[in-house]
Amino acid sequence: MNIERDRDRAGRARQARPRDRLGRPLPYGSVGVEPVSEEPLPPGPTIETARALLADGRPFAAHEVFEARWKDAPEAERDLWQGLAQLCVGNTHAERGNTTGAGRLWERAGGRLSAYAATSGPAYGLDLRMIIVWVEDRVREVHAGSVTKPTPVPI
Repeated sequence: MNIERDRDRAGRARQARPRDRLGRPLPYGSVGVEPVSEEPLPPGPTIETARALLADGRPFAAHEVFEARWKDAPEAERDLWQGLAQLCVGNTHAERGNTTGAGRLWERAGGRLSAYAATSGPAYGLDLRMIIVWVEDRVREVHAGSVTKPTPVPI
């Protein structure tokens, strides 16, 4: 099976297809949501951009913003940014109706965020304890079989 993929000038795979607000690809020529930049932002603008995307009901795009920061962050901060990205993609799964996937991502997010909170790394104004409690509450809901649309993320 030969599937042609969108590539940039360096040959890296890029997704040029439009996407819906939950990151699902739409047919070429469809109108989707505005894509987010793949370029990493500094910590403060990363958080502000992700907050705005979450408020706009776009957890997948918020995940992409955090993922760009995670891949560019100093090694000591990667648990923070990866945990936030996993939290957002967990919300994406929950909104798509995949509660099992959401629970797994939230568990990973909670582990990474807890590990990071135990360091002396900067929190960039985030209340990590409140975020971790939010994640733990979502994981409990998954295990109890009572997940509905997640409450707003306290980012």
